[in-house]
Amino acid sequence: MDNLALLAPLLHWNVILAIALGTLGGIVIGALPGLTATMGVALLIPLTFGMSPVMGLNMLIGIYIGGIYGGCISSILLRTPGTPASAATVLDGYPMAQKGEAGRALGMATVASFIGGIFAAIVLAFLAPQLAGIALKFGASEYFALALFGLTIIASLSGDILKGILSGLLGILISCVGADPISGTLRYTFGIQGFASGFAFTPALIGLFALSEIFSQLERSARTDGGDISVVSGSIWPTLAQMKESIGALWRGSVIGTFIGIVPGTGSGTASWISYNEARRASKTPEKFGTGHAPGIAATESANNAVCAAALIPLLALSVPGDVVTAVLMGGLMIQGLAPGPLLFQNEPGVIVGIFGGTFMATFFMLIFGMMIIPFAAKILLVPRRLLTMSIILFCFIGAFSLNLNPVDLYTMIGFGVLGWAMQKFGFSQAALCIALILGPLMESNLRRGLIQNNDSFAAFLTRPITLLFLVLAVFSLCWPLIRQHLSRRRAANR
Repeated sequence: MDNLALLAPLLHWNVILAIALGTLGGIVIGALPGLTATMGVALLIPLTFGMSPVMGLNMLIGIYIGGIYGGCISSILLRTPGTPASAATVLDGYPMAQKGEAGRALGMATVASFIGGIFAAIVLAFLAPQLAGIALKFGASEYFALALFGLTIIASLSGDILKGILSGLLGILISCVGADPISGTLRYTFGIQGFASGFAFTPALIGLFALSEIFSQLERSARTDGGDISVVSGSIWPTLAQMKESIGALWRGSVIGTFIGIVPGTGSGTASWISYNEARRASKTPEKFGTGHAPGIAATESANNAVCAAALIPLLALSVPGDVVTAVLMGGLMIQGLAPGPLLFQNEPGVIVGIFGGTFMATFFMLIFGMMIIPFAAKILLVPRRLLTMSIILFCFIGAFSLNLNPVDLYTMIGFGVLGWAMQKFGFSQAALCIALILGPLMESNLRRGLIQNNDSFAAFLTRPITLLFLVLAVFSLCWPLIRQHLSRRRAANR
């Protein structure tokens, strides 16, 4: 009965409307090439300032879930992933659309996204409270090692591990601007009073992910080839035969996506590729993959949407984001005056239950809206690029300034926009920088507290089993890309 009472704020009509509009807006944002779920959440965080925590956070979660799903629309119709999470969907989605089954391809993507999302939402509701209970026993050394593990994971998955590490180190350096967490001494502010509390998080995120993308699009005079598939006709529901042959891929993708979402620092793109490869490896007809095979779509879309709910587990329970979008979602929590972590479950149970319920609700809205817009999906892709670009720039400036009414926040946004553009241009990881901005203060403060508690002896950290486990995992995650390269060379040499 207590949990049912906690659900009451979620059932207000304005909260339901906010979740519905957030999910629908996320689908549109994800469908447009160049606009990502990360950008959508970063842009719309300021809108949640005057909302209740349950309303504001669930609207952002709706944008997240809708944005990850929406990427499949342009992947299937244009052969251009709307979001990085949908890159693998191109392999079977576009060939299926070329066969005249664009409606069924989008329908399969929608159903798979729903199944993966619901599966992960159930895991979120059951696992997050248990993990938070364990986290209550963590000390400074455990949190330091966990933050370090999260940073090494995102660095190792950045493609170029050296650039990933450098991006993470730059993020840690930037996070040091402002007051020292232990002594309170100002550092690296260069005499600018506006930086006494460090860089404002939300303007930094808007610049890093929204404004930087606009700079990149302007540089390459962003154009799409137009909709190769201009009309979506025929049935939008997958056939019974397609569903039967996709059952294995659906469940495998849901499990893989959920597991990868729980691991700090990973993301939907990783989950979709791993799921696709596993589905092809386990299939009795692997030669059909890449030719418009329904299980290929099922594998990728169930996995990338399972990540959405699963990535909330480490964020809420451990204060460590599961991927870059949940890192941005931390800005929404901060605006509401909430600190993620195990104490949130004790102090704000209504918010936690509301987030659990809102995740389920957003997933159902994603299914409903996804099926409704399939016949009109090609029209979404015809939005004029210039109008879209100017609207995003306007939202960037309004969002960055509206929170604190501080001109310094505008300079912060522009500075991070230029930095994000340069990182894209030269192949550095924006995700690693973003997560380092969040985990840097957590890592520094807990390292110093742990050293103070242990008389400045780091060796004492190694006597704690959980700390040692995370440190070993951190070393392994950094070494794994090198080990994998070595094994690949040996296999190639043996052939």
